[in-house]
Amino acid sequence: MKQAVLTIICLLVSVYMQAVDVTPIANAFKDGKSAVLATMMDREVDIAVPGVSEKGNPAAAGSVLAVFFRQNKPAGFTVVHHADKKENGFFVGKLPTSTGEYRVNVTYRVEGDKVLIQSIRIE
Repeated sequence: MKQAVLTIICLLVSVYMQAVDVTPIANAFKDGKSAVLATMMDREVDIAVPGVSEKGNPAAAGSVLAVFFRQNKPAGFTVVHHADKKENGFFVGKLPTSTGEYRVNVTYRVEGDKVLIQSIRIE
């Protein structure tokens, strides 16, 4: 009986603690789709890519990513670490491109069922 109760509690905790699905964001990085990423951004976004670091709206951040993707054609994307805490989270990924591999850090917040990107750092 105790083992059954413990199993149910573990299942409930694992469902509650389940990480937000960042697959759409990862796929947009893999495909180099800056316009898709812009639709997933919060009202104000911190963006940093080699040579550019600014804070702005999704359109401006999407433009920075578009230039980066034109100069560094993505060849895949892998999430290597992902963590959520209440309504916020982050993930770290590897972005192989035509010019080398980059580390990508993304922070986001969750609003209802939407994931809103707050910052992107590509280094």
